[in-house]
Amino acid sequence: MNRRMVSLAFLGLSFGAAVFSYGQERRDEGRPQAPQSRPEPTKQSPQQHQAHPPQAINRPAHQSPPEQSYGGAYHGGVRPSGPTHGGVHHSGVPQNQTQVRAGFEQSHAHAWQNEHRSWAQRGGYNGYRIPDDRFRLYFGRPHPFRIYGLPLLFVGGYPRFQYDGYWMTLVDPWPEAWPANWYDTDDVYVDYTDDGYYLYDVTRGGPGIAVTVAF
Repeated sequence: MNRRMVSLAFLGLSFGAAVFSYGQERRDEGRPQAPQSRPEPTKQSPQQHQAHPPQAINRPAHQSPPEQSYGGAYHGGVRPSGPTHGGVHHSGVPQNQTQVRAGFEQSHAHAWQNEHRSWAQRGGYNGYRIPDDRFRLYFGRPHPFRIYGLPLLFVGGYPRFQYDGYWMTLVDPWPEAWPANWYDTDDVYVDYTDDGYYLYDVTRGGPGIAVTVAF
């Protein structure tokens, strides 16, 4: 009898605990749940947000090329306002057309037939020799050019100009029958004739003017 009462009492307690637990769960389901806190996004300061701001590209404004004097491209440091000798800049590099004309005036002949000398009369040509393959490409009668616009200076009163990378110096005066601006208007060419290099005028014809070649 006592054992039966104990069993019934134990079953009653177990049932009551189960009912209480179930009721507790039902009450928890009926309660509104508190919203879950979410981590706030980290706000970046303006400096952090623009850690690498776009850099402005400094583009130089369009500039027209500077005007160069007649000899500025191949004779640096020449002052156009420097003194002149015989109408030509003291450096030998003419700074304008007036000085170019003055330089050529110094080297014209008064009696060319008596003043000019061939290379044979000078003892032969002993200067630089242009390689044959190069000579065939840029020199001789098939390859005329004009002195005007070429790098130019005056040495000892005689014109020296640069053509195809070589410096040509006239060592003879030019005939007095030629016009004063022949270097500007006439086609010329350099050829090797018999004993040395000569400058020939396609327009005027006649004998050549002896020239030296330097590289």
